[in-house]
Amino acid sequence: MAKIAVNQATDILGLIDIQPTFMPGGELAVPDGEAVVALVNHLMQERFDHAFATQDWHPRGHSSFASSHPGRRPFEAIDLAYGAQTLWPDHALQTSAGAQLHPGLDSTTIELVIRKGYRPAIDSYSAFFENDRKTTTGLAALLAARDIRRIFFAGLATDFCVAYSAEDAVALGFESYVILDACRGIGMQLAGGGNSIDAARARLEGKGVGFVLSSDIRRDQL
Repeated sequence: MAKIAVNQATDILGLIDIQPTFMPGGELAVPDGEAVVALVNHLMQERFDHAFATQDWHPRGHSSFASSHPGRRPFEAIDLAYGAQTLWPDHALQTSAGAQLHPGLDSTTIELVIRKGYRPAIDSYSAFFENDRKTTTGLAALLAARDIRRIFFAGLATDFCVAYSAEDAVALGFESYVILDACRGIGMQLAGGGNSIDAARARLEGKGVGFVLSSDIRRDQL
């Protein structure tokens, strides 16, 4: 992978759902999810002057919870008004400890926090759109107003919220990169074979999303 120099004027680090609810011991644990915290802190302290974060923020009884659909179990898929929806364990409940940004996260350079999934009837994976693919979070306009051109994504989970965010970033005209070692995925087994992490990467590569390691990123000294 080629080395990439960060342009502090037009590049930003996007931190996706780095919350205890997605860490081991949380309600929707991503394997090894806590490992991203130290690496993300290093990136913020040594590579990027600017960062934004997203925060899953669900009300009780959210439509994406399996518990809201009698007889259904977590990780089953159903059709909601806006299309297919994976059902999840109850997680990221508003104001709960699990829904807060991880307490070990260095928030010094986090300039904006986007809360998503707070509408009871619509889930939200992407930092830019809710799952109806129409309702925006407003993030794209905010970044465009600051002349941000490249977004480097880190966080949880690689195959869902990170992937949807990176894909939407490209569609909205941003250059988009996933920092592989600063993400962790759920890795659901797919009905047709394979797993959701590999499938997400293949989809993103086809959309023009780049993949880098944290060691590929250097600070622009200019």
